[in-house]
Amino acid sequence: LVLLRPLSSLFAKENLNRMSERQLNLYDRLINEPSNDWDIYYWATEAKPAPPEFENDVMVMLREFAKNKKREQRLWQPDLEYLFEPTR
Repeated sequence: LVLLRPLSSLFAKENLNRMSERQLNLYDRLINEPSNDWDIYYWATEAKPAPPEFENDVMVMLREFAKNKKREQRLWQPDLEYLFEPTR
């Protein structure tokens, strides 16, 4: 949970504003249906395979984000102000 929260919240901050409605629904399902947050972390980091119902373009995006190719420091959740910023 400690590692998943920054990963999922930073992913959301970077991606939610450009997701389609279908992708938003898939993301909502992903973060709300699994009973164990660690499962999402393992799927995103490819430590374990995701169930077929979660293998979709949002999981691909999350996996790519989890690779952290820019080597950003991701230890803290972002402030929630981004939720209230006007879309650009």
